[in-house]
Amino acid sequence: MLLKKIFKFDAAHNLTKYHGKCEKLHGHTYKLVVTVKGKLDEQDMVIDFALLKDIVQKEVIDILDHAYLNDIIENPTAENIAKWIWQRLYDKIKAQNCTLYEIEVWETEDSGAVYRGEDDD
Repeated sequence: MLLKKIFKFDAAHNLTKYHGKCEKLHGHTYKLVVTVKGKLDEQDMVIDFALLKDIVQKEVIDILDHAYLNDIIENPTAENIAKWIWQRLYDKIKAQNCTLYEIEVWETEDSGAVYRGEDDD
């Protein structure tokens, strides 16, 4: 079964390898969707939403919210932000008897990146 939880954070960045208006400093209210895969436990849950919230808050939101992303992630495109979040969460989620399935990072309502760890194989 898949379980999803949505988060938001505000951050600024500029794209150092891109030539266009996004190479200039600008900000977004990012939408982050974390999807976890697992079997139901004795409480009929994949993972407690409160526990997932605590993990994502500590490992991602507390670091990225109101930050200049270039200080944390090289060339912080939505794709690179999704990969960074995956790497921060993978082991923490796996320790909870389920696995991280997918990370979605949305820069705007209609522009986002989806990462499933395919580059980490």
